[in-house]
Amino acid sequence: MHMMTRITLALGATAMLSACSGGLISSRERPDEFAVQRQAPLVVPPDFELVPPAPGAPRPAEGTAAQQALEALFPPQERSAVETSALDLMGEPETSIRSTVGDPNTYTVDKGTTTRTILVAPEGDGQAARATI
Repeated sequence: MHMMTRITLALGATAMLSACSGGLISSRERPDEFAVQRQAPLVVPPDFELVPPAPGAPRPAEGTAAQQALEALFPPQERSAVETSALDLMGEPETSIRSTVGDPNTYTVDKGTTTRTILVAPEGDGQAARATI
């Protein structure tokens, strides 16, 4: 029995080693390290449209940092004809709109206590949610 275990282990090791013989080490294809060339570094070409500022001229980067960031992210664009006509039809907004919202003569819709309850309800994971008809 002891001899049978040795034979089984020897056959198993031979089978595992035969899988490693996919090719000889000298027949592998590998890159030629002498054929590799260095790339020239990228060079940014000069901008010939830049002109030096005139003495006493206002600085081109005027405004706050937030304003410059908004202009960089959202550059001003021309409005379409539809958008321009819609803005013309709306007219100018009322300047005192915030003070007239709480006026008793302002028409508002009372959504009731259910809407208020939903708005002030704490957030949950929805596990206890159920629908009733």
